[in-house]
Parts: sequence; C-alpha cells; structure tokens
Amino acid sequence: MEHPLSFRVRVLEVLRSSTVFGALREEILQALADVMEPRLVHGGEAVLHEGEPSDSIVFVISGGLRVSRHDRDGQLLLYNQIQPGQSIGELGMILCQPRAQDVSALRDSRLALLSRKSYEALLPRFPLELSQAFLQAVYERMRYNSEAGTEHQRLAQTFTLLPLHADAAATGLAQDLSLSFAHLGRSAHLSLSPQGQQLLNGEPCSNLDMTRLEEEHEFILFETSHEDLAWTRFALRQADQVVFLASAQASPRPGPLEASLGQEAGFSLKRQHLVLMHAADAAQPSAPAPWLAGRSLERVYPLRQGRRADAHRLARYLTGSAVGLVLGGGGARGFAHLGIVRALNEAHIPIDLIGGNSMGALIGAQLACDRSLAQILHDTRAFATGGERPTLPLISLVGGRRVERDLRRMFGERGIETLWRPFFAAACNLSLGKTTVLDQGLLWRAVLASNSPAGLFPPVLQDGHLLVDGAILENVPVQAMRMRLGTPLERRRGNGSIIAIDVDVREKLSADPGLERLTLKSTLRRMLSAAAPASPGIADILYTAGHVGGQSQRFRTISQADHYLEPPVGDFSLMAYAKAADIAEVGYRYAMEKIAQWEQRKEWP
Repeated sequence: MEHPLSFRVRVLEVLRSSTVFGALREEILQALADVMEPRLVHGGEAVLHEGEPSDSIVFVISGGLRVSRHDRDGQLLLYNQIQPGQSIGELGMILCQPRAQDVSALRDSRLALLSRKSYEALLPRFPLELSQAFLQAVYERMRYNSEAGTEHQRLAQTFTLLPLHADAAATGLAQDLSLSFAHLGRSAHLSLSPQGQQLLNGEPCSNLDMTRLEEEHEFILFETSHEDLAWTRFALRQADQVVFLASAQASPRPGPLEASLGQEAGFSLKRQHLVLMHAADAAQPSAPAPWLAGRSLERVYPLRQGRRADAHRLARYLTGSAVGLVLGGGGARGFAHLGIVRALNEAHIPIDLIGGNSMGALIGAQLACDRSLAQILHDTRAFATGGERPTLPLISLVGGRRVERDLRRMFGERGIETLWRPFFAAACNLSLGKTTVLDQGLLWRAVLASNSPAGLFPPVLQDGHLLVDGAILENVPVQAMRMRLGTPLERRRGNGSIIAIDVDVREKLSADPGLERLTLKSTLRRMLSAAAPASPGIADILYTAGHVGGQSQRFRTISQADHYLEPPVGDFSLMAYAKAADIAEVGYRYAMEKIAQWEQRKEWP
C-alpha cells in the first residue's frame, strides 16, 4: 500500500504537469490533492461501468485506462485511452448523469478518485476555476478524439513482445526494437534471465517500480518467452500493445498459449499485432491471410531475420511515426517521383507504406517490389513507349491488351499481400461513384485499373464493378494513406507522416476564341502545326475530364498531407517519356531544397 504522503506528492506532480489542471493556482491543486483517494488497479480490471451512477472523477496517476462499450449485438467497441495526467467522469458527475461507457485498466495503474462529496465541498471555495478546469478536460478529450493535429500527452508507450511458439526466439527482435525505440526517445528493455531475474536493459533490477519506469522512459519493451508464464502474464498486464512473434514456417492456427492468454482480463482491450519472421534471404513474404483467422490483429508485419531496417519499420508503425509516400498521376511527369525518392533516400527519410494513382501506381508498385530507381526508370520508360492498338470505339479508343500483357510480365502473378512494404493503388469505381483502394489481389491488375483512363482504355472489371483511373475523384490518394497510417482507434492526422507528390500540372484547356465549334479539320490543323488555332483533340478532352474531380479536391488533399510536393515539371509534356532522366533530375533537385527545410525544423527522427 502506497504511503499517503507519497501518494499526495505523486498526485501533485501529475496535476502540475497536466495541460489542463496545471493552469490552476497552487492553492487549488493542494486542495484537490488533500481530498483524493488512492486506488491501485490491475490490467484488465474494471474501473467504471456503463449505466452506474457518476459518483466520482477518476484521475490517472500512472498506467492507462481504456474507454469501451458494447453495441446492440454485443460486439466490443474500443475508444480512446486515458493517460497519466488526464481524468474521466467529469461531465457525468457535474450533470448527475449515469456513466456513458465502460472504463477498464489497460495496464496496471495507479488512480486518484475525487468523490462527489469532496468535489461539492471544494466547489464553493473555487467555483469558477474548478468548473472551468473540468469542462476544459472534457473539451480536450473530445477534441483529441475528433480533430486533426491534436497532441496527446503521455508518459510512456508500453509493448510486450510475445513469441507464439518455442522456436520463435524473441531476443534478436527485442534487441533491434529496443535500439529502434532508442532512436525515437528514452527506451527501456525488460526481460527475464534464465535464472528468473528481472533485467532492465541487460542489467539486473529488483523491486520494479512501473510508475517511475513510465516517468523516466517514453518507450518500454517487455521481452517474454515460453519458459516463464508468470513473467509473460505480468508483462501482458503492463502492455498497451502486444506484438506476437511467429515463424513464417509455423502453423498459423492459434495454439494453447494464445488461448490461455486470451482469457486474461483486459486482453481484448489491447492493440494486437503479429510479426511473421522469415529467413534473411527470403524473396517474398508468406501470405498473411491464414494468420488472421481466430485473431483480432491490427496488422501483420513480414520481417526478415537479422534485417535491422525491417525492425526499424516495425518500431515506426508501433509508435505512430511511420511514413507513407503517395504518388500522383501525370504521364511522363511522373518520372519526377523517382528523383524525389532518390532525395528521400539520401536524406535517410524512410518509406514505410506506398500508395499511388495512374503513373504513381505504376512507379509505386515497383518501389514496393524493392527494385532500384535505375531499373524502374528503364522499365517504366520501355513500358510507356510500347504503344497500343486502336479499337472499334464501343468501350474505349484503344484495346489495352498490350498494356495488360506488359504489366503481367513486369509483376508476374505476385499478390499485393506478399510485398515487404504495404502498397495500394487507387481507382475510380464508376459503378459506385467512389474511389476504390486496391490493396489485395494481383499487383498487375491493381496497377492496370489505376492506369485505365475512362474512354481511352477499357475499364477493369472487379465483381461486376467498372474500375478506371482514380484521377476522376482523387489524383493523389492521400485520404486512403491517412486511413492506413492511423489505427482503428486513432484515424487522424498526427499518426505518422504523409509525403504526397503531385505532378499533375494544372493546364488550361481551351479552344481558340475564333472557332465556333471543334471540327476534325481544326483539330488536324493543330496537330500538324503548333501555330494553328488551338483546337483540343479527344485525348486532351478525355485527360482533362478525367482529372477535374481530383483537381477540385486538391485543397482537401493538401490539408491531409504533412508534406505536399509539386515539382516544377510543367515544361515537360505528358508524353515526354524520352526525357525521363531529365524529369527525374528536376524532381531530385526540387526535393533536396524542400527536404533541407524539413531538416531545419527537425521534423524527422
């Protein structure tokens, strides 16, 4: 049992550091600390129940709470997390309403309770200040749940690395993750020696004080094994997130250990991930689908043994600092993407997820296959200059068979799920009138759909739906990337970073004012001589019509990206594939200037 004086000191420390309550006068903080009651709860233990009377306000001193409720079908719905320095229950107690949600301890936590009786005794002494503070606390929590860019104060993020079978040794990955966390902030790595002694960063420790550990570190990693189930259960209780580890060669069926741990109180409240470990020289990862059955996983991460870069990528995902690259369409101007990626590589800015549309999807898919920039430039230029045969224009102007054939040769029968880095291609679903994000299935088919401008190429069919180039609605699919960077609980700006590249130069489509109508003759004259009166042809009309929607959404798209790059490629035509290297160089020089500004602001870890 914590000594009352020590508890009071801890409460004051938390209140003073709180973004809300820290603004109160010291006299009020002292008065609050005097009347608060201590409570120690274990991970998974219920703290508040939906429907019960709101008779107290709960402050988190250490640990963390998860807000949840069940829907009409009994399905568990997870909401926000209450961190040290935050409180919950204010609005219900002030308005005398029943609890609106369940609140449980996400991990072993120390709480301080302010009862209704104590609150009402303090209110006459500090009516305005207390009312404002508690309403501000409610507002800040609601704002964090709904608005973009709101920062969330916390002491530490805790992770438990849990091997699913005896052959999945966790030590190597735990060491790499610990090193990765250390690049992002103060980190602690806790494990158990063969003799059962607790180790902190490799050194023996005793009387583990989780409160102090959370105060002194930003990231805490618990390494477990099959040898000590008691330690595993303890580590599981401390975790915000659980990272299961399995060999890609093992059976994907859940085993007895998972079934046992799944019965632990609060297990379903934790974010859960699975790492599939492959051999260091594995050409491509195993399909993740079999591992999803019977598990509630946020993501499956394919890693290669001993590849520290893979562990760094996993750490960025777990800590919400992953980097998503979004590549827009724009014909030959899309070669600027390669120059920008070259600049990102030289600046050591990671690329963890890749998404794209049209030319951006074609280049992005090759990046996701880990091909070199030189190879991508060569292969993309050869592909783009391959030509296409006209067809009877009942569905489209060209048949598209050559493009389909060459995409199948380029990517083979590889599935999107078997890439080391996640990838998606965006397409416009004409049947549903919305963007369809293709992140599963055959890679070549997703790229084809995203590179099939309506009217020019035949639509790609998917379950009877017609898919065409996504630029009709969104040429730079940032929204889809934002959804994939966020977690199921936190789909908002601020969870990871997005670098979006827009190479779609907005050109004015118009005809010469002296023309009364567009004719075959006027258009042919323009095709034969640049000096002839402007008379757009069908390719110009179809291209512009296919990009109107994306251009109208441009400001929304920019607002959703952390870095929106528009390389100066307007001097190159859409068909300037022979100048691919020059376009890439323009992108490189532009990006180097922009990245220098990012580094000055220290936005990248």
